[in-house]
Amino acid sequence: MPRLLADTAPLRNIPFRRLWLANIVTVIGAQLTVVAVPAQIYEITGSSAYVGLTGVFGLVPLVVFGLWGGAMADVIDRRTLLIITSIGLIVCSALFWIQSASGVRNVWIILSLFALQQGFFAVNQPTRSAILPRLLPDRQLPAALSLNMTVMQAGAIAGPLIGGALIPVLGYSLLYFLDTVFLVPTLIAVVMLPAMRPDTDGERRVAGLRSVIDGLKYLAGHKILMASFLVDLIAMIFGMPRALFPQMAHENFGGPPSGGIAFALLFIAISAGAVVGGVFSGWVSHVQRQGLAVIVCVIVWGVAIAGVGVAVGMAGGTALPMLPIALVLLMIGGAADMASAAFRQSILLAAATDDVRGRLQGVFTVVVAGGPRIADVVHGAAAASIGVAVTTTAGGIGVVIFTVIAALAIPAFVAYRVGQHA
Repeated sequence: MPRLLADTAPLRNIPFRRLWLANIVTVIGAQLTVVAVPAQIYEITGSSAYVGLTGVFGLVPLVVFGLWGGAMADVIDRRTLLIITSIGLIVCSALFWIQSASGVRNVWIILSLFALQQGFFAVNQPTRSAILPRLLPDRQLPAALSLNMTVMQAGAIAGPLIGGALIPVLGYSLLYFLDTVFLVPTLIAVVMLPAMRPDTDGERRVAGLRSVIDGLKYLAGHKILMASFLVDLIAMIFGMPRALFPQMAHENFGGPPSGGIAFALLFIAISAGAVVGGVFSGWVSHVQRQGLAVIVCVIVWGVAIAGVGVAVGMAGGTALPMLPIALVLLMIGGAADMASAAFRQSILLAAATDDVRGRLQGVFTVVVAGGPRIADVVHGAAAASIGVAVTTTAGGIGVVIFTVIAALAIPAFVAYRVGQHA
């Protein structure tokens, strides 16, 4: 049983433990803002088109500053960078609170604040990941990343549930205020970190466009690292059906046109599965062939998503309760995706040299955020022609097929073991 439960060995490291404990509170606060921003925009405008603009205002700074932030993490003391961006995130949340509490009903101010917040997040996130190999030995990285992702996914469940309940009762300003306060523990934990100057071998570097391009060239020259990004894009673009959840809930599971219980359950099922997978993630620390583990996890994800499509197609045409079956399959997929992400990020952190870790984590942040957004467009367009069931099933099958092709095309990735350099 101890080998099944989450490996808590990284928590013996005091700086990591401070960051992890602080993040429990901070993640919930961040999710409160994630709920409040689109809800407030919709209340002001009554238009889903304006709500959709959050995708543009969020993705652009995430891509730009994710790549640039990774470059900065390779030339600036990472502790200093975390302090600056943590303060920036606190200021953004405080500005959200001020605009709401003062009754300002300007959607462009909200969208601009959201873009600014995402810019700070895009620099903060790769930097947080890049410091882990300086705090922990390589063998503890999968366990540490599993612990971090468990907290993130738990926040993705708790935040929307709490936020959805509080908005009608207490309004938006309280949610923004709580997010502001909940960021403070993370700032304290970051301030208490040791100095983390990047390893530059005495070479003077500037975090400019050339640095970003050099990082991408490094990535292009290492098949194992490239493969880790490729399989994630395959998994997300073909296999992430979240854009179809509203239509599934309404047409296949009998929910109302606007939300409802079925929609809520579909929306949180993947995150719930990731949390369960994180609780029972003790096994990840004992896996040596991490490349093969990624391939297996992505295939499990694809099979689970294909099964969801079959369950959706059978809904209403059988006596079996298809919604619970679909939810269980989504949870299985979420657990597999959590393990895959832990292994992939472990490979990136351990197999790359320290002088490029920040830039690679920036690319990781862009891929993780961008893949599902591309999937939203692809799945939405496909479902309009062939329906949600066929789209979901075909997407899951596509994940399996293209993952197998990638594994055959890049055998070095499948053979990758812990401690091996890319």
